[in-house]
Amino acid sequence: MIDHRRTAAAAALVGVVPFVLTVATAGAAQAHGAPTDPVSRVAACSSQGVQRASAACRAAIAVNGGSAFEDWDNLRVAGVRGRDRQFIPDGQLCSAGLDAFKGLDLPRTDWPATPLTAGSAFTLTYRSTIPHEGTFSLYLTKQSYDPAQPLTWDDLQSVPFAKATDPELRGGSYRISGRLPDGLTGRHVLYTIWRNSSTPDTYYSCSDVVMADPEEPDDSAQGGPEPSVAPPADTSPATLPPSRPPTGEASPTGVPVGGQQAVQPPAEPVGRSATAAAERENDSAVIVGGAASVLALFAVVLSVVLRRRAAR
Repeated sequence: MIDHRRTAAAAALVGVVPFVLTVATAGAAQAHGAPTDPVSRVAACSSQGVQRASAACRAAIAVNGGSAFEDWDNLRVAGVRGRDRQFIPDGQLCSAGLDAFKGLDLPRTDWPATPLTAGSAFTLTYRSTIPHEGTFSLYLTKQSYDPAQPLTWDDLQSVPFAKATDPELRGGSYRISGRLPDGLTGRHVLYTIWRNSSTPDTYYSCSDVVMADPEEPDDSAQGGPEPSVAPPADTSPATLPPSRPPTGEASPTGVPVGGQQAVQPPAEPVGRSATAAAERENDSAVIVGGAASVLALFAVVLSVVLRRRAAR
């Protein structure tokens, strides 16, 4: 004779398993990413960055070592909760104060830069290797900014010119749109802050840009900066060509570093450091261990209930 009470209890146990695993997995999720257009310093100088051969990237790599910036998508600080100025010191905005990225703080006038036009419509492409929820805030430096000096919080405009919360992830990237401020010319830094809402992490990045006045005549015919063009559609999650070619030093072959080639950060970055790999392994252990503990407890409770009912 079928014991309907045991059948119902077994069905309940089967139903709770995927729920437990889903909760455990969601709790361990993390976010990673960085801007690829305008290309951020960390993406440009990564092992896949086509601007890695530039003088600025070589100098930054020399500060951090030959394997520098392989974790291009992992420039983050936990527990900031909006207190950016308290956590990130002046002069260390591009590295977020992290030793593993300190070469990105070098004050130089030759970082690979993307040409933009002041006052024009703009879209930033932010590659995400592990998507998550959060708010993006985009800042530009003031006209008084001197690229030969360390970047400080006071160099940034006080209000972001573009902001987006939980934008759609398309083709492996987020896109944050806005209008660039008027009155900016010359070299500037576009500073992006991504404050995660479902993890404790905040991401920081510096993208170097060259701002042109829209009233100035187009000098592209005379060999000046190329005009901005609409961003192309993504061909795959692993291929994200910058829509505006970064300017900068020529490579030893005479081909401009950057050009229309892709930064090509992989969907899961190759050569991730031991720290990041250990982090992923720890996350997996937490997921498996947490799920196992919950299931074991549930099995004990279920066993007690069934024994009591059978004794009646």
